[in-house]
Amino acid sequence: MVIQFVSKMSRIVDETHNYVRKVLTEDLPSTCLYHNLTHTQRVFKSTKEIIDNSSLSEQDEEILLLSALLHDIGYVKGSEDHEESGVKMARKFLDSKDVDSDVIEKVSECIMATRFDAEPMTELEKILRDADASHFAKDYFQEASEFLRLELKMMGHEDFNKKKWLEGNIELLQNKHKYYTDYAQKNWEPKKQENIARMKLDSDALKENDQKKKKKLKNKLKSVDPEKAIQSVFRVTLRNHIKLSDIADTKANILLSVNAIIISIALSNLIPKLDNPSNQYLIIPTVIFLFFTVVSIVLSVLATRPNVTSGKFTKEDVDNKQVNLLFFGNFHKMSLNEFQWAMNEMLNDKDYIYSSLTKDLYFLGLVLQRKYMLLRLTYSIFMTGIIVSVVAFAIAFFTGGTS
Repeated sequence: MVIQFVSKMSRIVDETHNYVRKVLTEDLPSTCLYHNLTHTQRVFKSTKEIIDNSSLSEQDEEILLLSALLHDIGYVKGSEDHEESGVKMARKFLDSKDVDSDVIEKVSECIMATRFDAEPMTELEKILRDADASHFAKDYFQEASEFLRLELKMMGHEDFNKKKWLEGNIELLQNKHKYYTDYAQKNWEPKKQENIARMKLDSDALKENDQKKKKKLKNKLKSVDPEKAIQSVFRVTLRNHIKLSDIADTKANILLSVNAIIISIALSNLIPKLDNPSNQYLIIPTVIFLFFTVVSIVLSVLATRPNVTSGKFTKEDVDNKQVNLLFFGNFHKMSLNEFQWAMNEMLNDKDYIYSSLTKDLYFLGLVLQRKYMLLRLTYSIFMTGIIVSVVAFAIAFFTGGTS
């Protein structure tokens, strides 16, 4: 888009245009997808449109055109407080071109009036404010709005999804924004209302689509076989119980191995030396050391020792659903025919199956509780034994060893 100038525009407007084009082309961050040269040119064109339909002095026209060109150059310094940065840059540039101080002051005021929370006071401020928001009433509004959404995301301010962005734009255009000049109210407000209506339709379509998705998901969940969900619960829980049991057995085996190595070293190296009268001061610490080691071994064995069950059941047990056929300890002494009959009875009764699975989980849990309780006790005794033994050997060395 090329900005067209008419002959009555002053030299300073032309020079300002060249300056702004250079700054926004060379120095503007790549994240400025909306607040760029294209936006500035659109604001300049909209400002000229209002000027052509207003009665303003040549100086006021010049102030507005300068303000339209310079109002967003502060983005080269960052998006935060870009109006203040833009005013400083504008003052420096216009001052270098020997622009009258009154003109510079009014340009600065117009730029500051483009702040979202500012209320324009003068006619010039109102014109520039309307021109800056002219895209609300243009056919390219949705395109410009999307560039602004992406710019906010790339700058790290906020990442709006499409639904939230639409709702925010509807709220902004409908309840927060207004045009100040008579020309904008007459010529741009109707098109702005059309854009609001279009956004509402898009928002309703998104909501309807979300409702369809939720309904589809709800129907999908309803259609899921509850039996599969129940089976998944039992399968996952049983697998977790078995993994925990394996972990407990591994920990117990580690303790058994460590303590066995300790005893073998003690028997081969330490105990034979106790026959020597000069080493009698080591007897008590050695006994303490071996005591804790043996206790740790015993507890480790208890943690992994399986319980012995009868391995038998009666017909009454099956009829009353009192035997868990899923655990080998309840049927290992029964004949194959008796076991097959009992299994058929269970498989024909869904409640019996779930009851057996529940019992399996429960008793596995009891076994795990016993294992981990013994393991915790074993590790505590082993740790205490190591500490007490080291202290006992140290005391023995410092007392008996020096006597």
